[in-house]
Amino acid sequence: MSARITIRVKPGSTKGPLVVESPDGLTVYVRERAVDGAANAAVERTLASHLGVAASRVRIVRGQSARIKHVEIAD
Repeated sequence: MSARITIRVKPGSTKGPLVVESPDGLTVYVRERAVDGAANAAVERTLASHLGVAASRVRIVRGQSARIKHVEIAD
């Protein structure tokens, strides 16, 4: 079974890599700019590290070009 979560992404942030939990959900700050998928790859790595799972288990399933993304975490 896998889980899906919705996150907000802040690419090109000097705070990153960082995951902030708030009542509105998770916000993922990454240093990489949104060019050629660099920010998406960084989001997957950062979120995997935060959740304590392998990076290969985290996948963006919707919102590849948006700041709001739907992410699937596989078992």
